[in-house]
Amino acid sequence: MSVLVTGGAGYIGSHMVQALVEAGENVVVIDNLSTGFSAFLPEGVPLFIGDAADENLVEGVIAQHKVESIIHFAGSIVVPDSMRDPLGYYRNNTMTTRNLLNAAVKCGVERFIFSSTAAVYGNPDQVPVPEHAPTRPLSPYGSSKLMTEIMLHDVASAHNMNYVVLRYFNVAGADPQARIGLATVGATHLLKIAVEAATGQRAKIDVFGTDYPTPDGSCIRDFIHVSDLAQAHRAALDYLRSGGSSATLNCGYGRGYSVLETIEAVRRVCGRNFAVQHAARRPGDIMTMVADTSRIRSVLDWTPQYEDLDTIARHALAWEEKLFRERHGELEQAVSA
Repeated sequence: MSVLVTGGAGYIGSHMVQALVEAGENVVVIDNLSTGFSAFLPEGVPLFIGDAADENLVEGVIAQHKVESIIHFAGSIVVPDSMRDPLGYYRNNTMTTRNLLNAAVKCGVERFIFSSTAAVYGNPDQVPVPEHAPTRPLSPYGSSKLMTEIMLHDVASAHNMNYVVLRYFNVAGADPQARIGLATVGATHLLKIAVEAATGQRAKIDVFGTDYPTPDGSCIRDFIHVSDLAQAHRAALDYLRSGGSSATLNCGYGRGYSVLETIEAVRRVCGRNFAVQHAARRPGDIMTMVADTSRIRSVLDWTPQYEDLDTIARHALAWEEKLFRERHGELEQAVSA
């Protein structure tokens, strides 16, 4: 029996695959490699290059590898992009998951774990935000994920399927051993941009909005280390296998850091300064988003290992320095050839 990971060659997906393989699981991956890297997969993990919306592909993989659970990461995640291209986001996120679920139902897959987002809450009425808070997304990205949550609930009610929805807050960091990390060119994650500035790959970092009613005027975010997030998925899988009922859980630490505090953490761990430029607010950005984590800590057997912003920044920096050296070396070889 195997676990199918869609988007398993991407940033979070590759950490998930690594964690599953280290736990002795049989894993198979579907990824179109639009933002993923086949080199990030452990040796021996089967990779099917294609779209998670391709039902024939998915059904074939499920049958061939005796898939009993699906962990679904494939999708688009950039809020500003979703404001410019809402239909693209409804296609890549909502419609892709509809096709994936249809294949899963036809093949009798009983467990499904879905990567959702805190963006479904919009600007919350209370902070930390609990799972029962009203869902009022401010972007097509958040709306596309919320639509998928609703669809998953309805599918599970109609068929023999249980699920866990994990609403991510801000995912950051990299594998502590610097084997894998965020390598997508043009990534918009705050810590990624900050470590690119710290390594001289960016001239500056823009802070979008410094006039919010927060202590320093910048937005506040709850960061979660990508390796802790992967372990939360493993715990969710164990929970479903042990007969747990469907659940929706916040996935964060319950501690907020402002954008400016996060930049200072990167400066602190790298020991270097870099330019920061204040810019106007962006449409779709949420002012303060911090998780109420009481439910996930009580429902899942999950204890975070990297619950510290400096640690997250240090791992992100170590990965970025390694990535920069590898890419710089490739450039030198190309020039010399």
